[in-house]
Amino acid sequence: MILGVDIGGTKCAVIAGRVYSGSIDDTTGNASSNSNTGNTASDAIGKTAGAARGNAVNDAPCKINSAFNVEIIDKRVFPTETRRGPGHAINRIMEDLSLMMQKYETGTRKFKAIGISCGGPLDSKKGIIMSPPNLYGWDNIEITDMIEKRLGIKARLQNDANACALAEWRFGASRGYENVIFLTFGTGMGAGLIINGQLYEGANGMAGEVGHVRLEKHGPVGYGKAGSFEGFCSGGGIAQLARVRTLEALQAGKSVSFCKGIEELGSLDAKIIADAAKQGDELAIEIYKECGRYLGMGLSILIDILNPEIIVIGSIFSRSRDLLWPWAQEVIKRESLALSREVCKIVSALLGDKIGDYASLAVALG
Repeated sequence: MILGVDIGGTKCAVIAGRVYSGSIDDTTGNASSNSNTGNTASDAIGKTAGAARGNAVNDAPCKINSAFNVEIIDKRVFPTETRRGPGHAINRIMEDLSLMMQKYETGTRKFKAIGISCGGPLDSKKGIIMSPPNLYGWDNIEITDMIEKRLGIKARLQNDANACALAEWRFGASRGYENVIFLTFGTGMGAGLIINGQLYEGANGMAGEVGHVRLEKHGPVGYGKAGSFEGFCSGGGIAQLARVRTLEALQAGKSVSFCKGIEELGSLDAKIIADAAKQGDELAIEIYKECGRYLGMGLSILIDILNPEIIVIGSIFSRSRDLLWPWAQEVIKRESLALSREVCKIVSALLGDKIGDYASLAVALG
């Protein structure tokens, strides 16, 4: 058995999982349908699951990893309440971990490790959380050392992008592949890299910050850099694009279905634009086309540099793939090297809203 801790700016979760061996059968549940529509196969994980097939640049065959499966047996969620300082949440994490150990451990069944997923920056080797922007006051928190001393179980720490990459690699869409890129494509744009079957963190754990790559001199701002990959391809970036394009339309005297006036510009977000696009709004469709083209540019760079077998994209891509993929694919076919492109599959993440739970458990597995 293993334990996981998912630390977020608004809530934390403590998860218990049971690990068992056995092959994965790719005959139950339609993984192709799940990845193409943005649906998930979370309920099948730990029992049966298939590698994702859809959205491929080419139709390479699926690969299945038969090493082990995981089943979530318990989960406790509570608000982080950052205004109360890190001590409040850490004490609650310790209490819930202790309660799960008391509930599930027996003389022969013990929890083997604890995995922690948290937004960066952090030092995964030393197990230190280093002032994440969404965790005010969490400055140089030696979280793994604290847990190990209190509970006597090995603890491991990873940033959330790497943890999600491990989760999709162990239990989801990239299971069985050796060279994998996972892209968050949510609030921001980060990457987790699996190279030759190993998580790649770089010289000091900063590998995968692909969102900071500049694609244009000007454009939406992602974490302080205009025209960056994150600026164009993130929830915040889509909202910025929407405000500019909508303001242009309104000032030109055009009607916009999802925004009645300038006073509503501040409330626009990626979901509002996606919903409008799915209803046929031409401006909303154009906004997602623009995002899709820049997604294609970013993916082309990653394909050429890292030569992955599979790229798994989460969150917004999973939910709005049909609005993004045709335009991204068009750019990829034009910009990326054919020999690299032909061996690379691009799919939606498979774990859906439960990826945070599986991410921390994947970190526990090491």
